[in-house]
Amino acid sequence: MTPSQRGPIAIVGSGEFLPVMAPIDTQLLESRPSRVAIVPTAAGLEGDASVNRWLELGASHYALLDVETVAVVAVDRESADNDATAALIDGCGLIYFSGGDPSHVIASMRDTQTWRAVRAAWSNGAALAGCSAGAMMMGSVSASPRRSDLIDGLALFERLCVLPHFDRLDQRAGMTRSVRERLDDDVTLLGVDENTAVVVDPATGRGVVAGAAKVWLITNDGRTEFTSGQTVGTTFEVS
Repeated sequence: MTPSQRGPIAIVGSGEFLPVMAPIDTQLLESRPSRVAIVPTAAGLEGDASVNRWLELGASHYALLDVETVAVVAVDRESADNDATAALIDGCGLIYFSGGDPSHVIASMRDTQTWRAVRAAWSNGAALAGCSAGAMMMGSVSASPRRSDLIDGLALFERLCVLPHFDRLDQRAGMTRSVRERLDDDVTLLGVDENTAVVVDPATGRGVVAGAAKVWLITNDGRTEFTSGQTVGTTFEVS
């Protein structure tokens, strides 16, 4: 598949399935099937109540947009590496990974049938979105506030590390600086505020901010902010 056939990717700081995200969801589904795969893998360690909460919240949200939802209950590696689960991705115009534990969703999805189905659907034009942990998994590196070490992400984006909930997490003394110092110099550190997203066009690598707050590029020399409608000052390398 050529890059021009791939669907857009939304890197979301928080707010999945809330009214503030409706314009972004509408944009992602434009000219695509009105069917959304909700993938709550990141909440798999939190139990059935948390998983079902995400599925119900997503179903209610998209019903208001007159969009069908499909529950992709891949809560661990076993359920993700399953023919029947992977088949649920087929025909969806948007595939949405909700929040939870980034290390769990990365370990559960890596090299599984469901992740291969996600990538195949996206390569054929479906949109892809990840919020919070679902956004963190997309980078080549993940830096979770729940653990001190860096881990390899699923590398949908090359040389990228995403910090969601950035306006809240950045208030933790030294956290952003600590992550930046542990990353290689050629890895882009992207902070995405709550209720905010970057929507990336894989054909151009251009990312545009959408939502209520800001997106940040953090280097060893400082940070640059971008607001809704602005193009983020980096080229996103999509693998």
